[in-house]
Amino acid sequence: MKSCGLIVEYNPYHNGHHYHFQQAKEITGADCVIAVMSGNFLQRGEPALTDKFSRARIAVEQGIDLVVELPYFYAVQHSELFAKGAIQILNSLQADAVCFGSEHGQIDEFKQLYQTIRHRQHDYQETVKVALQEGLSYPKANEIAFYQVSDQQVSLDFTKPNNMLGYQYVKNIYDLNSSIKPVTITRVQNNYHDIEINDSIASATSIRQALLYNENSIDNAVPFFTNQVIAQYKNEHERWHHWQAYFPLLKYRVLTMTTAELQAIHGIKEGIENRIVETAKLASTFQHWMELLKTKRYTWTSLQRIFTHILTNSQKSEIESLLSDHHPKGFRILAMSKQGQEYLRYKKKSIDIPWFTSNKPPYPYHLMDERIDHAYYSILPVNSQQHLAKQPYSRPIIKDA
Repeated sequence: MKSCGLIVEYNPYHNGHHYHFQQAKEITGADCVIAVMSGNFLQRGEPALTDKFSRARIAVEQGIDLVVELPYFYAVQHSELFAKGAIQILNSLQADAVCFGSEHGQIDEFKQLYQTIRHRQHDYQETVKVALQEGLSYPKANEIAFYQVSDQQVSLDFTKPNNMLGYQYVKNIYDLNSSIKPVTITRVQNNYHDIEINDSIASATSIRQALLYNENSIDNAVPFFTNQVIAQYKNEHERWHHWQAYFPLLKYRVLTMTTAELQAIHGIKEGIENRIVETAKLASTFQHWMELLKTKRYTWTSLQRIFTHILTNSQKSEIESLLSDHHPKGFRILAMSKQGQEYLRYKKKSIDIPWFTSNKPPYPYHLMDERIDHAYYSILPVNSQQHLAKQPYSRPIIKDA
């Protein structure tokens, strides 16, 4: 039984994601498509619009066979660690291929760049180090190092986020000496950060913008079932999740924490905790707070990740301990089709790490997940919090047909 892995967030699942899924299945000839999906908080340090279970439900209804959660300590990280966690899980699941969308759309130059950097690893690391010392952000330092080490021979544009992520997927496949075949398709008709819906394939950013600010209809940009589920979520729980909704709670957290408590939070370094506290006193909205905080060294995304870790009380010691493991101690299944169930039975003896169907012990990350979930649901009405808090302890979502 042949399988293809997708590394996703589905915030929310839209027509571009469906195109990606269909192309991946066709190009790789996969019998089973596996999605490794971020949980309630995402790679760019944002709360997902709706929770991981509603997003997993949409995914299996649209044809995905197996939805596996990328653990928080990998999901809310820069591209290298995000990719590492996802590829390790897909490698353990014996995926035959990984298909990712990129602005470049051709796999050969991703492979070529990997070989170039591997042979000039010292030069690459030194270039990154110097750029960081000059006060540049980690993504910018990497971009400079990529171009310098490759001597401009590779035409990959690393100002494009999916090219950067794609390189990290390829790198981690080869670093693991995995048999996974990397495949890429070209992202079509939109840019990652587009804020307006202009076509049937629109960016997730523009779709969220339209939903949160009632700017226009998303009907043409998402499958009907997506629209149905996210509307139902808001109807039942009174709101979607976005940073402004957490602003009062986040501000309270920051202004009542000691300096030592802030310094212990994952991502806090170089005295940024002092700047966070001072700007908290001035900020009137989450957007305003971010504008006060952002510097050349700290990108919008890196600051959002720090805020996520503050909100969830995720400490350096805990995250670094989990990241020190050579591979995840297990993975959590959120949803599956009958085909996904069959794949797990087919591969059961060769999958080299345990899988779990709920957040109950002995799932190794159950205490962290419980804390993360409570933080995520904290902005909802009490009855919604109580109802949704039970979901992680139930069996996965199973699509019968």
